[in-house]
Amino acid sequence: MTNYQEIIDRYYPAGSALRDIYLRHCSQVADMAVAINESKALGLDPEQIRAAAMLHDIGIYMCDAPSIECHGTEPYIRHGIIGAKLLRGCGAGEIMARVAERHTGAGLTADEISHSGLPLPVRDYLPETLLERLICYADKFYSKSSVTATRPKEIDKVRAQMARFGEASLSRFDEMRAEFE
Repeated sequence: MTNYQEIIDRYYPAGSALRDIYLRHCSQVADMAVAINESKALGLDPEQIRAAAMLHDIGIYMCDAPSIECHGTEPYIRHGIIGAKLLRGCGAGEIMARVAERHTGAGLTADEISHSGLPLPVRDYLPETLLERLICYADKFYSKSSVTATRPKEIDKVRAQMARFGEASLSRFDEMRAEFE
């Protein structure tokens, strides 16, 4: 099993505001994903769910997002592919890397990337496995920017956020919602 804490410790120094934001957000996503797994009897390993949730955003520290204490140079939209590269490089395995790579929005298609001019390699980044979809779904309910957020976002707010990225994104989210609620 992936030792997610060792990986987090490598990139997020103890005592930093970014680490606090990162751990809070990822723990919320993990708790929700584990609860969904249990309530829906999905049959996934709870420890694998927790590891995937705790590592899905590992690449944010390299991004330029000062509102969440990220002072890197990369556009935030790239955090998934950055995280996937880090996870592959440190031996976390392809399962963890794919979760990081495919959790942005409700997934992204090559057409959406090309049409929007996003700074990503043009290919599909759609969550395919049950674990990938579960983490992608749970991630939408918790913000990194609201330090006091302890409750998940209301479904209407999440759907409105997904709709801003187009009907296809909202449709993919609604499919995950039907699967997990």
